[in-house]
Amino acid sequence: MPYLTPDDLLAIRLSLQVAVTATIIALPAGFSVAYLLALTNIRGKAVLEGIINLPLVLPPVVTGYLLLLLFGRNGWLGHLLALFDIRIIFTLGGAVIASSIVGFPLLVRSIRIGMEGIDKQYIQASRTLGAKWWDTLFTITIPLCSRAILSGMTLMFARSLGEFGATIVLAGNIPGVTQTIPLAIYQYTSTPGGDRMALSLCLVSILLSFMVLLIGEAGNRTLSRR
Repeated sequence: MPYLTPDDLLAIRLSLQVAVTATIIALPAGFSVAYLLALTNIRGKAVLEGIINLPLVLPPVVTGYLLLLLFGRNGWLGHLLALFDIRIIFTLGGAVIASSIVGFPLLVRSIRIGMEGIDKQYIQASRTLGAKWWDTLFTITIPLCSRAILSGMTLMFARSLGEFGATIVLAGNIPGVTQTIPLAIYQYTSTPGGDRMALSLCLVSILLSFMVLLIGEAGNRTLSRR
């Protein structure tokens, strides 16, 4: 595409890398939390749901700052990781964590809605016939909510592509290291004469998001026919 520099192409690659990694990492935890909220009778569901949905209502910058306090040099988790020579802030791993936290509620909400739509009689019948819980999980629960899982992954992937506030606070805006598409656009808008470059990246971002939605819709149609 015109008006894309090597740094822009690297920002696109990093955005895709962060979005894919964040979605894959968050999926097991998101499915587990959705399962607890939809199909179990644990106490404190309202509290757990409030904590999970908190990143949806908090400004992303606040989420990023809280993560910075947690993973910073003086944070208890950052101090613990430092013992193993692991650093999170101002790294690509920090961008992945920020995107995972911000997009996690969308993933959980979609999967939970799908699970709540499952007829509980199917699950009860399988357990009555002697199926273990993991057999029920893989033969009934997951197939029946597969469209919801795909929708949740699509939403989280798209949200990760556009994540800005939490990422810039925790991971910084380092070209070639942590600079994703939104951060590159922000840098161009702050640079005299950078409007054309910013517009080019905006078009790329729109195209990528539209492709993700199309792929998700195609996947949903395929699963519905099955």
